[in-house]
Amino acid sequence: MRSALVWTVRLSGAVGWIATGVACVWVLGIAAVPAPRVGPLAWGAVAAGCAVLRCGALWALRDRVRGTGVQLRKADAGSGVGEVLGLSLDSPSKGWVKARTGAVWFLVAFSTGALFAATMVVGSGGGKREALRDAGAEVSVATVVQRPRAVEKDMSEDVVRGYYSRLVVSVPGGPERLDVKGAYTFDRPRSGSTVDVLWASSEPELGGYVHDGSDLSMYAEGRWDAFPGGAQGRNARLALILVACVAGVFGLVLTLTGGSEALQWLAWYPIARTVRALATVVVFLGWRPVLMGVEPNAVEGLLSVTGILLPMLVYLFTSVGTIGDD
Repeated sequence: MRSALVWTVRLSGAVGWIATGVACVWVLGIAAVPAPRVGPLAWGAVAAGCAVLRCGALWALRDRVRGTGVQLRKADAGSGVGEVLGLSLDSPSKGWVKARTGAVWFLVAFSTGALFAATMVVGSGGGKREALRDAGAEVSVATVVQRPRAVEKDMSEDVVRGYYSRLVVSVPGGPERLDVKGAYTFDRPRSGSTVDVLWASSEPELGGYVHDGSDLSMYAEGRWDAFPGGAQGRNARLALILVACVAGVFGLVLTLTGGSEALQWLAWYPIARTVRALATVVVFLGWRPVLMGVEPNAVEGLLSVTGILLPMLVYLFTSVGTIGDD
């Protein structure tokens, strides 16, 4: 029974690592699908389930060890957890413990950056696109029929990348005057120019959505785009890189300075694993409405905001005790 529990801990950790990585790649739009986004939702559920399963197996191991009168202490990690549990398992090498810890921190850094970048896009124009999609959105080539207002340049490194403006357009076979707030175009908009617009014939009062560089048909189908064109996409990429690098630096420092025995003990310590599993579940529950394409309730909205940096912070604070403890 103990051997089965040990392998449950190991396999659930490996499967959870893979599932988390796949879910985050999917969230970044590598494999965009319409809502409900069953793929990333399923992989996220697997990741959360594996985290909970691993906790359950660790607590069961702890209870069995207590039943034998053996105390599982941090000092016992160097002799191998299997030895303490009464199993014939080889003690892991220091290199393996460091590599495993580094792999975990790599995933924490990547997932934190991915969630941060995706949240920026979800919070910018997402409500308008979702409303249009729900009303049966379609994409048409429209003509600007009024002088653009509130025109602002999109600057990057002193170069004009595009323009933000408020447009009034005429849609063939649709409304002669359709209001488009926050339109983004590569060229300076002018009366008489044409733009691709996302709109809904059933609810023209919703207005339209214009964003050069984005696949509007993808939004009409409810698919995902974490890195659209313009400043929005550049900011999302920058957020992904910066946040992932910051988390990666923390992980590198903790991996290199952490004692291998302490790191091995932490991997099998049920209290720390439970706190980390809770963080995984919080992230999954917070992102479930987004992946399902439904409006989140107050609790789910709070979880989605809380879960952006939660994994990194939890892994950081549960790992600080391993520094120099060898």
